[in-house]
Amino acid sequence: MSAALPILNISSYKFVGLNDCAALRETLYQRALALGLKGTVLLAEEGINLFLAGTAEAVRGWVAQLKADQRFADLDPKESWSEAVPFKKLLVKVKREIIRMDMPTVRPDQAARPPAVTPETLSRWLDQGVDDAGRPVVMLDTRNDFEVDYGTFDNAIDWRIKKFTEFPGALADHLDELRGKTVVSFCTGGIRCEKAAIVLEQQALDGPVYQLEGGILRYFELAGGKHYHGSCFVFDQREALDAGLHTPADLQRPASEAHRG
Repeated sequence: MSAALPILNISSYKFVGLNDCAALRETLYQRALALGLKGTVLLAEEGINLFLAGTAEAVRGWVAQLKADQRFADLDPKESWSEAVPFKKLLVKVKREIIRMDMPTVRPDQAARPPAVTPETLSRWLDQGVDDAGRPVVMLDTRNDFEVDYGTFDNAIDWRIKKFTEFPGALADHLDELRGKTVVSFCTGGIRCEKAAIVLEQQALDGPVYQLEGGILRYFELAGGKHYHGSCFVFDQREALDAGLHTPADLQRPASEAHRG
């Protein structure tokens, strides 16, 4: 992305066991405050989820300090640029889950990570219409309905869920749509589709299950907008990003989003 724009925005997450959330919360908050960053950092026993913005020097300095902790050494934040900071304040919170699913037995920090497909490989599969084993590929959108209305992959399955906690129930109702196919779960940045992939793997669908590595935003970065229509909703004041990771000049809010203000 062009660094001609002055503000660097990052998003990242990692499922990793944390037993010091309260102390870590204070450390991360004070570091971000000192650097003038704004955004949200969520901590839970299952890991970290973050969205921050500021000058490139400040953001990258904060990330470097975070990665000095071996638990976060392999974080690879997704980056985009903007004219202004798209957050009003800085929040660092301790939560029960960094992404709420209300399934206590689904703990990615305690399980093997589901297989991931890279954006480049997924783009090739979608070009072919099948994966490398010749199986049909099904794209499963794990986001909320109003997010999907901004844009999604061509022919993606959308169960019109209102919140992520509805995903397990929707899956139970639609298992036959997925049997015998290669299922790729996807979301904005990877966190929801990682939990979703674990639940999918538990269903014995007679076909491989993948999550899209880095979600839609990483796909935009590495594969562009191929096989995707519309924009990607983001949870900050930019509202949505196009395949170039910029706010679309002609952004139109879906009718389903109008009630959100």
